[in-house]
Amino acid sequence: MLLEIDNLIVCYGMIEALHGVSMKVDAGEIVTLIGGNGAGKTTLLRTISGLLRPVSGTIRFQHHEITKTAPHEIVRLGVSHSPEGRQVFAKLTTRENLLLGAYQQRDRRQIASDLDRCYSLFPILLERQHQNAGTLSGGEQQMLAMGRALMARPKVLLLDEPSLGLAPLIVRKIFEIIREINSTGTTIFLVEQNAKMALTIANRGYVLQSGRVIMEDKASVLLEHPDVKKAYLGG
Repeated sequence: MLLEIDNLIVCYGMIEALHGVSMKVDAGEIVTLIGGNGAGKTTLLRTISGLLRPVSGTIRFQHHEITKTAPHEIVRLGVSHSPEGRQVFAKLTTRENLLLGAYQQRDRRQIASDLDRCYSLFPILLERQHQNAGTLSGGEQQMLAMGRALMARPKVLLLDEPSLGLAPLIVRKIFEIIREINSTGTTIFLVEQNAKMALTIANRGYVLQSGRVIMEDKASVLLEHPDVKKAYLGG
């Protein structure tokens, strides 16, 4: 098992946002987490990344507990996070943003190879490499955020709402690239409001509602489940 979350409780002040959440991600999988606004999806990813500290519960990565590990150490271990809303550095160039993702790497040849990989996955980023990130389109910024996360050479890539605010054509392209990233050996934990697209590419899925996991199954089963259809798939 690559990533294991056990009975996680997370609070914002006196408000409990996650209520005993448990889930697992095996190596090589695409696992998706779906749920409505305010369900706690982003909170979970931020806790896995070490940006939030849980009140109780454990997070294990490759069988080692990382619940209280510093964020930069979690990245070094192999967990990389592409956050909701892109969060690119607007005044830095596309290339500079990508290189920031490799800030813990020391091997220049390896960094150059990783840059080439990013440009292969996202050719538009090569065209825009000297352009300030703030001038990129929403889709290009999303590709940049994903590329920056990949520059850390993750074993598992956390993706938070990669389709948010993007046109349907761009969304399809993003999901094709997610599949391609996974096919080269990177495990994906995908948080996504576009439940249909997410479940279509995932191996397994979890449904989070009001901070609790209310359902888990193979993605193909969840796609056909009447409650999932009614709540998240438009019927």
